[in-house]
Amino acid sequence: MKDDEILNFPIEKLPNIEFKTNEPLSKYTFTKTGGNADTLAFPKTREELVEIVNTARENDIAITIIGNASNLIIKDGGIRGIVIILPNFKNIEVNGDKVTAEAGATIIDTTIAAQKSSLTGLEFAAGIPGSVGGAVFMNAGAYGGEIKDAFESAEVLLPDGKIVTLTHDDMNFSYRHSLVQENGGIVISATFALKQGDGDKIQAEMDRLNELRRSKQPLEYPSCGSVFKRPTGHFTGPLIIKAGLQGRIIGGAQVSMKHAGFIVNLGGATATDYMNLIHLIQRAIKYQFDIDLHTEVRIIGEDGK
Repeated sequence: MKDDEILNFPIEKLPNIEFKTNEPLSKYTFTKTGGNADTLAFPKTREELVEIVNTARENDIAITIIGNASNLIIKDGGIRGIVIILPNFKNIEVNGDKVTAEAGATIIDTTIAAQKSSLTGLEFAAGIPGSVGGAVFMNAGAYGGEIKDAFESAEVLLPDGKIVTLTHDDMNFSYRHSLVQENGGIVISATFALKQGDGDKIQAEMDRLNELRRSKQPLEYPSCGSVFKRPTGHFTGPLIIKAGLQGRIIGGAQVSMKHAGFIVNLGGATATDYMNLIHLIQRAIKYQFDIDLHTEVRIIGEDGK
């Protein structure tokens, strides 16, 4: 990307906020792939986040938020406009039977906080590597549970700069979907309504699920997690195996030998390698089984040149 192609967010207007320009997003994604962000912002407070959103709107600059970048593929052409990441928003508070976590806190840390207070209802998420904001955004789930099952409300910054509280009913949750995928909102924090339980039993269940994850998922390689949504009446991994694609490699990306629903970076993979392998799998599954596979992983950015 040439310097004159960078969309200049007026960072000089917000001197107290940390920005990086023309920043490689491969440094932040779990796949270790992705092009550059024109501008990457690291707000420390809600006020700074609102300032960034308002400034972007006033200057007609696109906003992208990438969360923990765990279930995400950023294309090799990178992202125009301003990208926001929230590692500074990581506070977690427990109040009675409720846990409130800021968007940049990890779901794993949130489940640990719940367990320490003997609160049950988030065990299924004990090994999900994403942020709270990302988990709410996509209604993340594992082992029979989904975020919607424990979700009570969220503070959300809307594109017009207003902060609103959205309830469970407002969020329009469905499989890997929430309202904030549609309205352009940014999750600031989320509150989960849990129940009192036995701390030791909660920990035992978290340990059991984490051992299942370690035994079945290719955690030893960079990946974006589960790539495809589960098609009705089928499991994705077995379909890919039946299609003869387990172990298939394009560039540095491979259909995992440990779990065919994952694509791993063996070393040096590009986002284009990932995209080409995804498209190959989709075509093969459609041709062999007449089943449409849709991606669960979020794919954003511009194609590489």
